[in-house]
Amino acid sequence: MTIGTRLRTSFVTGLILVTPLAVTVFVVQFVFSRLTGLLNPVVSTTRLTAYTGNIEVVAQLLAALLVAFTITALGFLASWSVGQRMFGSFERGVRLIPLVRSIYFGVRQVSESLSQRSAGYESVVLVEYPREGSYVVGFVTNEAPRAVQNATDEELYTVFLPNSPNPTAGRLLLVEASRLIELDVGVRHGLRLLVTTGLTGDEDDLPDGVVR
Repeated sequence: MTIGTRLRTSFVTGLILVTPLAVTVFVVQFVFSRLTGLLNPVVSTTRLTAYTGNIEVVAQLLAALLVAFTITALGFLASWSVGQRMFGSFERGVRLIPLVRSIYFGVRQVSESLSQRSAGYESVVLVEYPREGSYVVGFVTNEAPRAVQNATDEELYTVFLPNSPNPTAGRLLLVEASRLIELDVGVRHGLRLLVTTGLTGDEDDLPDGVVR
């Protein structure tokens, strides 16, 4: 083996080792910057720095714990009849605002589909879109409404095509059953593929020692 070949092989091997670490650092840094941007208003409003000796990082950590506690408390309250009546009144008020209700209930339906497997997507499919020979990952949500199937005289399914890397937004298609290519992967794996913009490989391709 020549010196040039050995150097090239060593470079490729090092690149394989460094790339996952670099991508991980980039993602963590991106998420951290986003979170601190969201937490800074909480820190300034609650004046947490006054209780942490003006240490910003500790104040942000306390703000994150405060937000997590508030979300948990709201979820706990929503499980009781009093909370259900309160949130029910709130949602009835949201329904009166045209633009707000479309965004709110659209995001809520997607969130429920992601968190509740029984109320979520039925299967992961490929749809030839937007042109022939180009495929996108989609999730079958249900059969198309009967009125639509009667109007088209076709067996149609509603398919949600999420955006990447933000799967909470996307578009809804009504697709013929014959044009759906069902994939032999779970919904969670399909969502991970979208969130990571295709950086994750097949589940069988995970390195040795990685816990599935």
